[in-house]
Amino acid sequence: MAERFKTPSGLSTEQRENGTDFAPVFDETGLILAIAAEAASNEVLMVAYMNKEALALTLDTGIVHYYSRSRRSLWKKGETSGETQKLIEMRTDCDQDVLLLKVEQMGRGAACHTGNKSCFFRKVVSKKGDVSLVRDANPPLFDPGEVYKS
Repeated sequence: MAERFKTPSGLSTEQRENGTDFAPVFDETGLILAIAAEAASNEVLMVAYMNKEALALTLDTGIVHYYSRSRRSLWKKGETSGETQKLIEMRTDCDQDVLLLKVEQMGRGAACHTGNKSCFFRKVVSKKGDVSLVRDANPPLFDPGEVYKS
Protein backbone atom coordinates (compact mmCIF):
# COMPACT_ATOMS: atom_id res chain seq x y z
CA MET A 1 0.00 0.00 0.00
CA ALA A 2 2.56 2.62 1.10
CA GLU A 3 5.11 1.57 -1.55
CA ARG A 4 3.46 3.86 -4.08
CA PHE A 5 5.07 6.94 -2.51
CA LYS A 6 8.31 8.06 -4.10
CA THR A 7 11.46 7.98 -2.03
CA PRO A 8 12.60 11.54 -1.25
CA SER A 9 16.26 10.59 -1.53
CA GLY A 10 15.61 9.51 -5.12
CA LEU A 11 14.66 13.06 -6.09
CA SER A 12 16.77 16.15 -6.54
CA THR A 13 15.95 19.18 -4.40
CA GLU A 14 14.42 20.82 -7.48
CA GLN A 15 12.22 17.77 -8.18
CA ARG A 16 11.12 17.49 -4.52
CA GLU A 17 10.38 21.21 -4.16
CA ASN A 18 8.84 21.97 -7.55
CA GLY A 19 8.08 18.67 -9.27
CA THR A 20 4.99 16.51 -9.48
CA ASP A 21 6.24 13.42 -7.60
CA PHE A 22 4.68 12.91 -4.18
CA ALA A 23 7.61 11.90 -1.97
CA PRO A 24 6.62 12.57 1.65
CA VAL A 25 9.55 12.98 4.04
CA PHE A 26 8.93 10.94 7.17
CA ASP A 27 11.06 11.68 10.23
CA GLU A 28 13.46 9.22 11.87
CA THR A 29 10.51 7.59 13.70
CA GLY A 30 8.57 7.11 10.46
CA LEU A 31 6.11 9.97 11.02
CA ILE A 32 5.07 13.10 9.17
CA LEU A 33 3.28 16.09 10.73
CA ALA A 34 -0.31 16.57 9.54
CA ILE A 35 -2.29 19.76 10.09
CA ALA A 36 -6.07 19.36 9.75
CA ALA A 37 -8.02 22.47 8.73
CA GLU A 38 -11.72 22.84 8.05
CA ALA A 39 -12.11 22.98 4.27
CA ALA A 40 -14.93 25.55 4.34
CA SER A 41 -13.29 28.09 6.68
CA ASN A 42 -9.58 27.15 6.76
CA GLU A 43 -9.78 27.10 10.59
CA VAL A 44 -7.03 24.88 12.00
CA LEU A 45 -8.73 22.04 13.84
CA MET A 46 -5.86 19.88 15.03
CA VAL A 47 -2.30 18.74 14.51
CA ALA A 48 -1.31 15.08 14.53
CA TYR A 49 1.08 12.65 12.88
CA MET A 50 0.73 10.06 10.13
CA ASN A 51 2.87 7.08 9.31
CA LYS A 52 2.94 5.53 5.82
CA GLU A 53 -0.02 3.25 6.59
CA ALA A 54 -2.18 6.12 7.91
CA LEU A 55 -1.33 8.24 4.88
CA ALA A 56 -2.11 5.42 2.45
CA LEU A 57 -5.41 4.59 4.20
CA THR A 58 -6.41 8.26 4.15
CA LEU A 59 -5.75 8.49 0.42
CA ASP A 60 -7.46 5.14 -0.29
CA THR A 61 -10.59 5.68 1.80
CA GLY A 62 -11.04 9.47 1.92
CA ILE A 63 -11.42 9.19 5.71
CA VAL A 64 -8.50 10.60 7.70
CA HIS A 65 -6.31 8.21 9.66
CA TYR A 66 -3.45 9.21 11.95
CA TYR A 67 -0.76 7.51 13.97
CA SER A 68 -1.11 7.89 17.74
CA ARG A 69 2.30 8.40 19.31
CA SER A 70 0.94 7.83 22.84
CA ARG A 71 -0.82 4.57 21.93
CA ARG A 72 1.77 3.64 19.28
CA SER A 73 -0.94 2.56 16.90
CA LEU A 74 -2.90 3.47 13.82
CA TRP A 75 -5.89 5.68 14.61
CA LYS A 76 -8.95 6.23 12.45
CA LYS A 77 -10.08 9.71 13.47
CA GLY A 78 -13.51 9.53 15.10
CA GLU A 79 -13.66 5.75 15.37
CA THR A 80 -14.81 5.98 19.00
CA SER A 81 -16.43 9.43 19.10
CA GLY A 82 -18.07 9.48 15.66
CA GLU A 83 -16.17 12.70 14.88
CA THR A 84 -14.59 11.46 11.64
CA GLN A 85 -12.83 13.63 9.11
CA LYS A 86 -13.64 13.42 5.42
CA LEU A 87 -10.62 14.37 3.33
CA ILE A 88 -11.45 17.13 0.86
CA GLU A 89 -7.92 18.05 -0.21
CA MET A 90 -4.36 17.21 0.80
CA ARG A 91 -1.42 19.55 0.30
CA THR A 92 2.24 19.29 1.20
CA ASP A 93 4.79 22.00 1.88
CA CYS A 94 7.77 22.65 -0.40
CA ASP A 95 10.00 20.20 1.51
CA GLN A 96 7.24 17.55 1.58
CA ASP A 97 7.77 17.08 5.33
CA VAL A 98 4.41 18.51 6.47
CA LEU A 99 0.90 17.73 5.23
CA LEU A 100 -2.07 20.09 5.24
CA LEU A 101 -5.37 18.22 5.26
CA LYS A 102 -8.47 20.17 4.26
CA VAL A 103 -11.28 18.22 5.89
CA GLU A 104 -14.98 18.20 6.45
CA GLN A 105 -15.46 17.50 10.13
CA MET A 106 -18.26 14.95 10.50
CA GLY A 107 -20.41 14.00 13.50
CA ARG A 108 -21.18 16.90 15.83
CA GLY A 109 -18.30 18.88 14.37
CA ALA A 110 -15.75 18.44 17.15
CA ALA A 111 -12.21 17.68 16.06
CA CYS A 112 -10.78 17.76 19.60
CA HIS A 113 -11.06 14.87 22.05
CA THR A 114 -12.10 17.48 24.66
CA GLY A 115 -15.34 17.97 22.74
CA ASN A 116 -14.28 21.31 21.24
CA LYS A 117 -14.54 22.12 17.55
CA SER A 118 -10.79 22.80 17.40
CA CYS A 119 -7.92 21.73 19.61
CA PHE A 120 -6.91 25.40 19.54
CA PHE A 121 -9.75 26.66 21.75
CA ARG A 122 -7.52 28.61 24.16
CA LYS A 123 -5.48 31.76 23.58
CA VAL A 124 -2.15 32.46 25.32
CA VAL A 125 -2.34 35.85 27.02
CA SER A 126 0.61 37.69 28.54
CA LYS A 127 -0.13 40.66 30.82
CA LYS A 128 2.50 42.33 32.97
CA GLY A 129 4.64 39.18 33.02
CA ASP A 130 1.79 36.81 33.88
CA VAL A 131 1.00 34.25 31.21
CA SER A 132 -2.32 32.44 31.18
CA LEU A 133 -4.75 30.67 28.89
CA VAL A 134 -8.12 32.16 27.99
CA ARG A 135 -10.80 29.96 26.52
CA ASP A 136 -12.73 31.15 23.46
CA ALA A 137 -16.49 31.73 23.67
CA ASN A 138 -17.50 28.49 21.93
CA PRO A 139 -18.75 25.74 24.26
CA PRO A 140 -17.70 22.10 23.77
CA LEU A 141 -19.87 20.15 21.32
CA PHE A 142 -19.90 16.98 23.40
CA ASP A 143 -19.02 15.72 26.88
CA PRO A 144 -15.85 13.59 26.64
CA GLY A 145 -16.73 11.83 29.89
CA GLU A 146 -19.86 10.46 28.25
CA VAL A 147 -18.35 9.74 24.82
CA TYR A 148 -15.19 7.97 26.00
CA LYS A 149 -16.67 5.84 28.80
CA SER A 150 -14.86 2.54 29.09
